[in-house]
Amino acid sequence: MVDWISLAVPFAYLSVLIGSLATFSSLYRKRKARKATSLEPWFPAHLQRDIYFSLLHIDPAPSKEKSGEKEKKVPESVLKAALLRRATEDIKRVMALRSQKQALAMLLQRGSVGDDLWQRFLRAEKEMEEEVRDVVTEANAYVAGWGQTIFQSANEMVNNTLIRERIEKHQKKAEEEKAWWEKKKASIQEGFMKELDAEKGTTTTTTSTAAAPVVATIVAGAEAEKAVETPAMTSTAAAPPAPTVTESDEDAVLVEADDQPAATAAAQKSPGGGGKKKKKGKK
Repeated sequence: MVDWISLAVPFAYLSVLIGSLATFSSLYRKRKARKATSLEPWFPAHLQRDIYFSLLHIDPAPSKEKSGEKEKKVPESVLKAALLRRATEDIKRVMALRSQKQALAMLLQRGSVGDDLWQRFLRAEKEMEEEVRDVVTEANAYVAGWGQTIFQSANEMVNNTLIRERIEKHQKKAEEEKAWWEKKKASIQEGFMKELDAEKGTTTTTTSTAAAPVVATIVAGAEAEKAVETPAMTSTAAAPPAPTVTESDEDAVLVEADDQPAATAAAQKSPGGGGKKKKKGKK
């Protein structure tokens, strides 16, 4: 006879184990879903999407005309522009997710970030996938086939805004650099002017000091010349005029007739020779 009690014990153990595991898994899933819903969103509120839905669900206002009452709705061009702006914001968010996914996965593998951050990222990816599908369906509702080209137009708009921002940034930087260079140029010019003024001052002082002894010597020389000239002039003025000697015609004839070399020789032989001739001439 089979012992049912001994067989019931393992079955009861297995049933309790399976029940506890099922309860734990259900509780864990509920807790994870609750935690995922309570997590902070990866991106802020989608303002362009909210604007589009607000324009789409505006209640039409009645307008009275001559022909009757007609409902005034939002123009379709405005809705298309709002949808294009929504696609532009979606392009920006998709590009941000693509650039952040690889770095976040590496940090998660190293244990630098927690699982909550990864869950937030995955939820943001799912939301963006649903958003892209919704935009495509809305675009095809307006124009057939527009859903395939709307994101290309949105990408061109994003690139255009990025280029404009870079140009504005470079222009601001150029203005700042220009102002800095003007200040630098003014300071350099001021320094050069100070150096030139200092050099001019030193040259004037050196020329004055070098010219001082020259001027002193010139003045001293002029004073010496004046001192030399004044005694000579006084001596000449004080000296009486020399007496004029008048000689007769005979003396002149004797002087001319005499031979000069002979006279010089006789003068050398006898110092008194000249006096005798003069006496003879006088006789």
